[in-house]
Amino acid sequence: MDILILGGTAFLGREIATRALARGHAVTCLARGESGAVADGATLVTADRSQPDAYDGVPEQEWDAVFEVSWQPGFVRAALEAFGARAKHWTYVSSGNAYEKFDTPGADESAALREATDQDVVDRELYGEAKVASEQASLEAVGDRLVIARAGLIGGPGDKSDRAGAWVARAARAPEEPLLVPDTPEQPTSVIDVRDLASWLLDCAEKGTTGTFDTVGPVVPFGEWIDLIRSVGGHTGPVVLAPREWLEEQKVEQYMGPDSLAMWLTEPGYEGWSNRSGQAAIAAGLKHRSRGSFVADTLAWERELGLDRERKAGLSPQRERELIAALHG
Repeated sequence: MDILILGGTAFLGREIATRALARGHAVTCLARGESGAVADGATLVTADRSQPDAYDGVPEQEWDAVFEVSWQPGFVRAALEAFGARAKHWTYVSSGNAYEKFDTPGADESAALREATDQDVVDRELYGEAKVASEQASLEAVGDRLVIARAGLIGGPGDKSDRAGAWVARAARAPEEPLLVPDTPEQPTSVIDVRDLASWLLDCAEKGTTGTFDTVGPVVPFGEWIDLIRSVGGHTGPVVLAPREWLEEQKVEQYMGPDSLAMWLTEPGYEGWSNRSGQAAIAAGLKHRSRGSFVADTLAWERELGLDRERKAGLSPQRERELIAALHG
């Protein structure tokens, strides 16, 4: 197939390109080229999508598959106008943030969406609304050839957000030191391996699959997640359980960001955030590798980046020690 990736130099886009090339497809990536190099064998068309001539350098040809990951509605609409009529299959990677609410565990694609923004360019505060607007534009232009993948948390090798890798990196960094863990063992976690997502998106393009799917990882209770990261990371030190209310009193950040408890989210109204069904995508062929394999490969990636580096998510060593001392005190 001749594949066009709008992006392709960072994380998911690059993983799609890498796997497409391995399958023998020809891949062209349109990107600024600032996030990294394209996969070996791919063709890079350097362009700034905010400029009116952004797509002039893309070959005038039919495309068997186009992959779009942008969350700026203006970019999405312009790309649809430029390539929609010449694409046999179109994939739009949306987000679970498109949903209006997150309070129902096991919810599926029928849940209500946010109201779409009418702006072409938005900031992060309107991320979900922008994804909805981009979905709607895609449905209008290429709805009969379209996959919408509402992705949950994506992790695995190449993930620089630190969220999915924070816990196993912590376990491996200080395997004998006390590990602070929220005492919420039933709290759900969910992360999809970027390699599994990329492979399935390519499968859909090859088979001509269409539809809207929640592409989320398996739901793993927090207690099981901690057992897994300790086993893979080799953590043998004591586990210090901290009550949820106490952690909230200490103003410990949740889910993401510096000095946070990564992937941990107890805010009311978010009971279903890490607990969506995902069954439609599985029925359409999405396969998840074992959680042990996912965590082991994530740790290998974390070691490449450096376990002692300053992180975008997870507790810093100093903050963790302070919290443990305060809890014991």
